Amino acid sequence: MTSTTQAPRPGAGSAHPEHLGHVIFIAAAAAMGGFLFGYDSSVINGAVEAIRDRYDIGSAALAQVIAIALIGCAIGAATAGRIADRIGRIRCMQIAAVLFTISAVGSALPFALWDLALWRIIGGFAIGMASVIGPAYIAEVAPPAYRGRLGSFQQAAIVIGIAVSQLVNWGILNAADGDQRGHLMGIEAWQVMLGVMVVPAVLYGLLSFAIPESPRFLVSVGRRDRAREILAEVEGSDVDFDARIDEIEHAMKREEKSSFRDLLGGGFLFKKIVWIGIGLSVFQQFVGINVAFYYSSTLWQSVGIDPSASFFYSFTTSIINIIGTVIAMIFVDRIGRKPLALIGSVGMVVGLALEAWAFSAHLVDGKLPATQGWVALVAAHVFVLFFALSWGVVVWVFLGEMFPNRIRAAALGVAASAQWIANWAITASFPSLADWNLSGTYTIYTVFAALSIPFVLRYVKETKGKTLEEMG
Repeated sequence: MTSTTQAPRPGAGSAHPEHLGHVIFIAAAAAMGGFLFGYDSSVINGAVEAIRDRYDIGSAALAQVIAIALIGCAIGAATAGRIADRIGRIRCMQIAAVLFTISAVGSALPFALWDLALWRIIGGFAIGMASVIGPAYIAEVAPPAYRGRLGSFQQAAIVIGIAVSQLVNWGILNAADGDQRGHLMGIEAWQVMLGVMVVPAVLYGLLSFAIPESPRFLVSVGRRDRAREILAEVEGSDVDFDARIDEIEHAMKREEKSSFRDLLGGGFLFKKIVWIGIGLSVFQQFVGINVAFYYSSTLWQSVGIDPSASFFYSFTTSIINIIGTVIAMIFVDRIGRKPLALIGSVGMVVGLALEAWAFSAHLVDGKLPATQGWVALVAAHVFVLFFALSWGVVVWVFLGEMFPNRIRAAALGVAASAQWIANWAITASFPSLADWNLSGTYTIYTVFAALSIPFVLRYVKETKGKTLEEMG
């Protein structure tokens, strides 16, 4: 019999399950929350101008309505870890699915601007929960040899959700004869866009009943036999399950359950590893990626591109986003998380700097000159490509892997909450910054992309190929 000492067992990092397809299904079902995250984040892009017109509000107020969902995201992300530690990862997913459904119905049938904002906050809370539970759950059920690729399912689902939402928006817009306020099924087209999200929300809830609970959570509540059964499903039959359970149990008994208090100390307020997670989250947002998904149609129209073409360019950006994510999924376990992050940072600096240069040109008859217009368009796609093949994926993989077992759920919640706050700051500030100086705004994003390079080199450690029990 294999010893029950706590050193990682032979083959810990290379165990291969017999039913890999089943493991892929589990990860894909959990990542459905990521699909809803992407769908909900981007679907508002097609409704921005209709909301402005219906409620007769200015850019600053409009930005707050668009960005207010991110406050809910931050709260959901901050509390999801504790909820998941108390009632389980699967129950947490089911709560998120219910909130997604409520938000979709409410957003489609608002009485006034204030309750539209309320439904968006509720949807944001669900997104925040899904943003924490998805990567944490996948990291806990995935065999170490496949964890990077399976962990990247979260970002793949996000970018597919973004693309699908824009495709659905385009279809609804055409059905309404190009009028966002045109009537379909008794309501305005933009309301239908927001309401369609009820379909993937219900599917997410149904899928949550078809996947197993995390073995680490089961061990934490004393259900060793069920945890052993699930490990057999996901890690293969050639594993000594008693030793594997003992390894997980020892890591949990040695250190107390995840709590916010555990994150404190060792530096200014938080432990160093928590600050690194927060840093990854903030840099991911401060390069301005979500401007491309919340405001792309409005942005292109502001430099002279007609509305139909602006919707098309938003969709092509989403396709580039998917291509970049696939590239990351292929290479995240081959060359590692850290090299991908550095490659992406360099590419983003180039793309953002070119956009800043292009937008510095004076408009001629309300349009960018031809050269600057093409540079801006190509550079925007370059920026999204390098983000997608790097920071879009590796940050979620890092956050699911980098924290010790003792603080994983709570630390991931804090890091994801910081990500949503940073997202809110960028989303709420963009309209005012763009009115001030569009080129200057993209220069700011370029600076943050450049600063991410020394941050990764100095503070971020590679997690490729390590078991979660080796993370401290």
